[in-house]
Amino acid sequence: MKVDVLLGLQWGDEGKGKIVDVLTPQYDIIARFQGGPNAGHTLEFDGMKHVLHTIPSGIFRDDVMNVIGNGVVIDPVIFQKEVDDLASLGVDVNPRLLISRKAHLILPTHRLLDAANEKEKGKKKIGSTLRGIGPTYMDKTGRNGLRVGDIFRPDFKQRYDQLVKKHCGLLSHFDFEYDLSAFEPDWLESIERMRGMQVIDSEHWLNEQLDAGKRVLAEGAQGALLDIDFGSYPFVTSSTTTSAGACTGLGIAPTRIGEVIGIFKAYCTRVGSGPFPSELHDEVGDKLREAGNEFGATTGRPRRCGWLDMPALHYAAMINGVTTLCMMKADVLGDFDTVPVCTHYEVDGEHVDKLPYVVDEGTLKPHTQDMPGWPGDQTGVRTEEELPKTLVEYMAYIEAKIGSPIGIVSLGPNRLQTIIRK
Repeated sequence: MKVDVLLGLQWGDEGKGKIVDVLTPQYDIIARFQGGPNAGHTLEFDGMKHVLHTIPSGIFRDDVMNVIGNGVVIDPVIFQKEVDDLASLGVDVNPRLLISRKAHLILPTHRLLDAANEKEKGKKKIGSTLRGIGPTYMDKTGRNGLRVGDIFRPDFKQRYDQLVKKHCGLLSHFDFEYDLSAFEPDWLESIERMRGMQVIDSEHWLNEQLDAGKRVLAEGAQGALLDIDFGSYPFVTSSTTTSAGACTGLGIAPTRIGEVIGIFKAYCTRVGSGPFPSELHDEVGDKLREAGNEFGATTGRPRRCGWLDMPALHYAAMINGVTTLCMMKADVLGDFDTVPVCTHYEVDGEHVDKLPYVVDEGTLKPHTQDMPGWPGDQTGVRTEEELPKTLVEYMAYIEAKIGSPIGIVSLGPNRLQTIIRK
């Protein structure tokens, strides 16, 4: 069997959690392959809204196993809060969740280093969620990190103390006050609880499941334009958010990748700093933010809003090898009579239809084309035949430019407000 990959094609917040939840009945296993608690995957069904940060979005289905892969970084405190929140909803996580031994741990000092770094950068900060993601991945690549498997080793506390000592040495170089004792007890208690979870060699287990004919969906976090290599560097996340990350983040070979499902909003948003060519800096952008309730699921920060950027979307689809597209929040644009689309950029007086190396408002000017809108409330539409003609034309335009079909259209946050196209 092949592993299908589901990921975001913009700057995150595309709606991955909802689509994983919708598609989960088709799969036996949902596996997160990168990122950490900087993710906020929102699911709405049965009158309930729930945000997941580390645990895969298939956790609400009784007959599906969920895997936190080796490419994920885990904050034990946030993770255990997720477990407790799910338990309060009647979801017993332990029988349906497996954790890779090779997943790295976020220490309290990682979060302190994150905050100290951002404070020092001032106006040049990258917009970190301050969850310690970057420092943890730095320790991973620097071969200093602690992994989930280490918590079962007899010298774990010594390993932890040694890494904390190193971090405190780094923190001494910042003008930054902190009190580690305010965080450490909860963290160590969460480690004790994690020892009671199902921990596995996930690369062996996943490949065995594939050989046994099980269907696996790899769930990405953030978005392709935040990828450490191919995103808007340095305003990116610290992991590989593209389909290639599913191989390194789960231990599966490239030959075992099947469908690549790319999710995008019918417009664009971004949280934090970094280039955003089609951003709206006016009341139209404010209207789009309010209509789409564009506030971060993890941080609560207001998202920057703009029109759909076709060169950026084409770029993301290309580097991921997207086979199927999912268009989210088409209902939000029901508040607009016309829907502009960024078709290309002007850079130093030249027409550019590819995402350039330098994406800067000072040198890059977006050019848009007005498309007819689909005014009105579309949240009650349940079949493809009910879709407004102008919305179908909008999707056909995107399909022709990207070269992949739009297989799913979302018209609201609830799992029922989803159309699977023929």
